[in-house]
Amino acid sequence: MQAQPLLLPANGYRRERWHNGAGWTREIARGGAPGGAWDWRVSIAEIEAPAEFSRFDGVDREQVLLSGGGLALESATGTVRLEPPHGRHRYPGEEGVRGVPIDGPVHAFNLMWRRGRIGATLWHRPLVGSMVLFAEPGSTWLLYLMAGQARVGTGTPGALLEAGDSMLVRAGADRASQRLDGHGEALLARLSPGPAGPQ
Repeated sequence: MQAQPLLLPANGYRRERWHNGAGWTREIARGGAPGGAWDWRVSIAEIEAPAEFSRFDGVDREQVLLSGGGLALESATGTVRLEPPHGRHRYPGEEGVRGVPIDGPVHAFNLMWRRGRIGATLWHRPLVGSMVLFAEPGSTWLLYLMAGQARVGTGTPGALLEAGDSMLVRAGADRASQRLDGHGEALLARLSPGPAGPQ
């Protein structure tokens, strides 16, 4: 079944303060019951100076470096460096983490999900020609286009995604699919009920 995608242009992302007020983020999308707490959330953190990250009990998170000279994630368990071009790290939201830009301001893709309620798997993939996303019943795919361009769907000319834009594909009771054609690089997040899948 062909899905009806939700296109999310970069200029529509909502910029807001971090939960602890120590920095800024641009929210791409969130999912959960209407009017309730989110089950998952995707955003882009803007980190200009060393700052303590917000704590989120019962939440797992994964960060991917999008731009900048690198980011050190300091915690009681040690330091992890997200090196250019796209270093990444997954860790529990309860962990006290301090983000330290290594060489000037950085932007980091930030995926968060409620542990036990949502399973999340994140891939970094090249986009060369055609790509088809298959969403199982009840699941959601989010694509963030890191670089390049992509046409969505089989229509003519089809909706265009530019670098920095995103797309959501949600499946209801039936399996859904969505085709893209283009070139560049993308982050793909699969979100579904239950525990996280393999990396």
